[in-house]
Amino acid sequence: MKVDISLHGELAGVPDLARSFEADGWDGVWTSEVDREPFLPLALAAANTDRVDIGTAIAVAFSRNPMTTAQVAWDLQRLSGGRMQLGLGSQIKPHIERRFSMPWSQPAARMREYVLALQAIWTSWQETTPLSFEGEFYTHTLMTPTFDPGPLPAGLPPVFVAAVGARMATVAGEVADGLLVHSFTTPRYLAEVLEPAIERGLRLGGRSRSDFTTRYQPFVVTGVDEESWGASARAARERIAFYGSTPAYRPVLDVHGWGELQPELQRLSKLGEWETMGTLIDDDILAAFAVVASPDDLPAAYARRVEGVADRISVPAESLGRETATAVREALAVL
Repeated sequence: MKVDISLHGELAGVPDLARSFEADGWDGVWTSEVDREPFLPLALAAANTDRVDIGTAIAVAFSRNPMTTAQVAWDLQRLSGGRMQLGLGSQIKPHIERRFSMPWSQPAARMREYVLALQAIWTSWQETTPLSFEGEFYTHTLMTPTFDPGPLPAGLPPVFVAAVGARMATVAGEVADGLLVHSFTTPRYLAEVLEPAIERGLRLGGRSRSDFTTRYQPFVVTGVDEESWGASARAARERIAFYGSTPAYRPVLDVHGWGELQPELQRLSKLGEWETMGTLIDDDILAAFAVVASPDDLPAAYARRVEGVADRISVPAESLGRETATAVREALAVL
């Protein structure tokens, strides 16, 4: 099992932070596209480390076209000497259309084609062959020597696809190298819904499970006193409620018999009642999605939650703090 940590903080501090994470023994440093662009920190991390993987969890695929994503991932694969892990997510329709002003349709089919287009572009560069990709959503048929970056000694970077629904997980199994398991996923949902979907995809792609990697980071609730514990629990409840308000994510709740909660969360989200939404996430729901433990008990509790669940595990350093995150990593290292 590989154990990763989230790369966070201001850009100016990324080089030192990445170096220190590598020295501490982490296997990878990953960024997410939330309040900042995800690739620039990875360039700083790649240039200032020698061993750790660098990855996006996630970069929004549909806000970019395959060619632009192919170029930046190729550059990072070259800069890092083959350590780039490209994690892509679809986001949801309102964000793609209203935040990014980009087209939205058939997300699973579009993601499948997006990954195939990436691979076609990379293969053209790697093997110096004509670029000829024509699909329903994307067409890439022009590549002249001026714009060809040339082959990479390390080969093509692996592609991870983020999924909550079974259809996207099947796409990941068919065409990608791995699945980024959303934090809004319980171990039960992963076992009963996502793993069978991955297997369907692998069969479609003619591959075995050994060709595929899953990566997972559960929510965490912890605190050294009543105040910090309460703040951590409120943050987790509100984040779970935020994701639970999305209609496409209802199947996760349905597995546990909580599906009727989704329409109410969606209604409150449209009113901007974010704190009220969090109060609807009771202790049973919280425990299903999050590792809930004191700082002393958290490493063992985290290890119990993720053991046998995924191939790569991520630890949220920004919410746990460096010392606790390191203790969790050490607990995971013996699994």
